[in-house]
Amino acid sequence: MIRAMRVVIADKFPENYLLEFRSLGLEVQYHPDASASELPNVAREAEILVVRSTKVTRETIEAASRLQLVIRAGAGIDTIDVEAASARGIYVTNCPGKNSVAVAELTVGLILALDRRIPQNTAELREGRWNKKEYSKADGLKGKTLGLVGLGSIGQAVARRAAAFEMNLVGYTRSPHPELAQSLGIIPCSTLFELAERSDIVSVHIPGNSENRGLFGESFFSRMKHGATFVNTSRGSLHDTAALEKAMRERDLRVGLDVYNPEPEGGAGPFDHPLCKLPGFVGTHHIGASTEQAQNAIAAEAVRICREFVQLGQPLSAVNIERASPAKAQLIVRHYDRVGVLASVLAIVRKYGLNVEEMTNTIFAGAKAAVATIRLASLPPDAMSEELTNLKEQIIQVTVKPC
Repeated sequence: MIRAMRVVIADKFPENYLLEFRSLGLEVQYHPDASASELPNVAREAEILVVRSTKVTRETIEAASRLQLVIRAGAGIDTIDVEAASARGIYVTNCPGKNSVAVAELTVGLILALDRRIPQNTAELREGRWNKKEYSKADGLKGKTLGLVGLGSIGQAVARRAAAFEMNLVGYTRSPHPELAQSLGIIPCSTLFELAERSDIVSVHIPGNSENRGLFGESFFSRMKHGATFVNTSRGSLHDTAALEKAMRERDLRVGLDVYNPEPEGGAGPFDHPLCKLPGFVGTHHIGASTEQAQNAIAAEAVRICREFVQLGQPLSAVNIERASPAKAQLIVRHYDRVGVLASVLAIVRKYGLNVEEMTNTIFAGAKAAVATIRLASLPPDAMSEELTNLKEQIIQVTVKPC
């Protein structure tokens, strides 16, 4: 009897999509409140693990001996130890672009809140104070220059919304797309510093990988205009908190954050952050993707990835597949489609100490013959090809090509 694959969902997930996982023939275990420290035990029997914000550590990956696939129900993968997963042959996938609108909406909300000081207005009203004279002071967004760092799906969504406010747009990305920038009305900047100098408002939309960690520090903030605005709805690791605090105190920088470094684990708890106490700050609780629309879109994508994995055995959207194969040679074996043929071929390959980097086997109509394409770490000796060719009851033809 074949046991159903077990999927463990270790974060809050829309209830109706749990039914869709079950419709794929999966055994679903739902742990919406699992913490990173509890995850090694929760995921111990998982073959598919779905998380949103819960961290998947090396400890979890090593504890889950049957794990085959980790799905991050979100855009980034910085909460997952991808290196540990790759070392154990575990696919890692994510759901990029599905929360773009939600994050873009919050970004615009933070910009508006900073310009019109909406939270401070509300706080004084709640305290029973009317202070129209003070809060009548605002710049307005029309004609201001918004600098977008990153022009992926979220950066593009922000650009479209900023255009509705008649803002001027400049942008910086390490992978320039002149046609895309032109279509969105974005003037490209050649460096981050150029963007800092030209912008009234800077909004960050890049991944929180090691290359970008601490990218926004004192050298960047010192080039921003006095009284400018900095908004980060991507990852807290991108900005240097001490440098940002200094810029707020010395250059009257206004700051809107949805992300922090570090952040409390779990959905609620104490939080003491130096920027929150400063008057030019507006913040939210890392809720950029937390709209019902975004969560449904992400959930649907997670189900699609699972369906793809169940049907094909490999998710086409895996982020940790080696794109440039290290193979040096391609062994093409045209063979009869019989039991034991591939076992015989691989036994000979092993005999000559060659590592198989990739392998496919294509069956022809009628299931009489097939072609195995085996990519090897090095060129095989002629003796190996001859030995394979001599398996005349099993092999039709053997060809070796350098990659």
